[in-house]
Amino acid sequence: MSERTRWEEVKAQRENSESRQTGYRDATDAVELGVRIRCERERLGLTQAELADRMKTTQPVVARLEAGGVIPSLETLRKAADALGLDLIVDFRQRTTL
Repeated sequence: MSERTRWEEVKAQRENSESRQTGYRDATDAVELGVRIRCERERLGLTQAELADRMKTTQPVVARLEAGGVIPSLETLRKAADALGLDLIVDFRQRTTL
């Protein structure tokens, strides 16, 4: 019979894995973009449904976007920027942490 791995060992092995760090970074980016979109929408006094109309999408899509529930495509970010009257600027910068 094979020896079972304890959860603590599995957790310790995964803690600093590259895939965990990538997933965390992706999730952080999605949440930060969502917060920015929500703040701009609220600044303009728009509802999610109104922003969705401007983006030619649906209110649930905007809700997921604002909640950070999806990693938006470049096309989605362009639609959001256009709908909010903003310029989309994509930039590369030196990482401070992984």
